[in-house]
Amino acid sequence: MGNSLSFRTVAATVFFGLLGWAMFMATPAFLELVASEPEFFARYIALVAVSVTVLRVWGLRAHRLVLSGVALAILPLCYQFLNWTWLADPKYQALLLEGVWNTVWILVVTMVLGMLLAIPLGFAQAAGPWWLAKPAAGFCGLIRGTPLLLQLWLLYYGLGSLFPSIPWIRDSSLWPILRQAWPYAVLALTLSVAGYSGEVMRGAFKGVPYGQLEAARAMGMPRLTIFRRIWLPQAFHRVLPTLGGETVLTLKSTPLVATITVVDIYAVSSRVRQDTFIVYEPLLLLAVVYMIIAGVIVLLFRWLESLVPQKLV
Repeated sequence: MGNSLSFRTVAATVFFGLLGWAMFMATPAFLELVASEPEFFARYIALVAVSVTVLRVWGLRAHRLVLSGVALAILPLCYQFLNWTWLADPKYQALLLEGVWNTVWILVVTMVLGMLLAIPLGFAQAAGPWWLAKPAAGFCGLIRGTPLLLQLWLLYYGLGSLFPSIPWIRDSSLWPILRQAWPYAVLALTLSVAGYSGEVMRGAFKGVPYGQLEAARAMGMPRLTIFRRIWLPQAFHRVLPTLGGETVLTLKSTPLVATITVVDIYAVSSRVRQDTFIVYEPLLLLAVVYMIIAGVIVLLFRWLESLVPQKLV
């Protein structure tokens, strides 16, 4: 059954890939390119062939090999036929670098701060007294039950509009920071990560075998040592794949910060489209940037998972 499914996948991929390629080959623009620049076309075909061969030697499976070949075939064509002249403008180059940097640092900071809140939230629900477990569960339910955009706007347009009316805040050294938009973006995303990951950590803490905790208590370990040496490491190891997914979801939530004037990569893409009236190229570049960042996140968490034993006893 597995071999049949794999064969069907490869066959369907090859069929639709060849169909798309044939349709594109029939276009006058492509034929004109081949006629006018045969050397470019020959180098292009050679590059695709070498790249596919390298990927095959690397051990890529058949259907992924075909998809990689299709991607390698499409990218140079996008470069040739789409309008990328705006990328040569130093203004947009600086904006792109600023947008990527803002997206990455906001993601990293919110994930770190959110996990620092998620661990006590999850532990309070899993093993804390009722007067800690109930508020923690209520916070996670509130965050998960309301849209992130609503939370962001409530913090920025609600809380942010109150600060100017408070004299001691307006006259403090924090006012130059609080009058900007990025603190509210970081706070909203941090609370979102804490709410979702707190529920994940609750299940992780409950999933640690109770016998190990009893054995540690029988050996006379203090509660803090049990938490630091047994409970937290095993809970964290169990949720690494889920945390990787949460990080990618948080990355895809960062475009919402553009609604409160934070300049992230999505805001830069919108700026380019408004200035140049070029629609598809900025969106394609935006998709590529997000895919690259998401790929780095996936590889990072897979590396972390490889450091953990496959079976926890």
